[in-house]
Amino acid sequence: MRGTGGLLLALDFDGVMHHHNVLWHPKFGAYLSAPEQFKLFQHVDLLERTLAPYPGVQIVLSTSWVRQYGCAGATKNLSPPLRSRVIGATFHSKMNERSFIALPRGVQVMNDIARRRPKRWLALDDDYENWPVDGLANFVRTHPELGISEPNVLDEFKSKLADMCRPVE
Repeated sequence: MRGTGGLLLALDFDGVMHHHNVLWHPKFGAYLSAPEQFKLFQHVDLLERTLAPYPGVQIVLSTSWVRQYGCAGATKNLSPPLRSRVIGATFHSKMNERSFIALPRGVQVMNDIARRRPKRWLALDDDYENWPVDGLANFVRTHPELGISEPNVLDEFKSKLADMCRPVE
């Protein structure tokens, strides 16, 4: 399985890459219901810059966008450098969707981590409820409106990312 033995980032979109209040329209797709200073995927460049010193970090999408658009469709919203890091998603078409969405996000991520068996991993998400205790050290809770751009969140992410990518002695 892709990601085995590697460095993984489980990446949510809503509340991480942009404001959390994303709505879906059958004709127009996803849109934000938020003040106009917020834009969909407004933090793509910030994530790209933050990950740039760590080329070995691969991304697993842990977002409902995958269920809506598929993994390839969801990655179209990322920059080419981020897109090239995406190796899959926590949800895939062979899973029972109802069973999957009944699980808390943290359990979805931890199940994927158990399947992939990375060397180290982190998760970026604003959904913090019911995260398994054994995954909290690898979890960065983002600000629901400011996402990863909130200064304390960004500092925590950078610190945990540096620790994750530090060579094992």
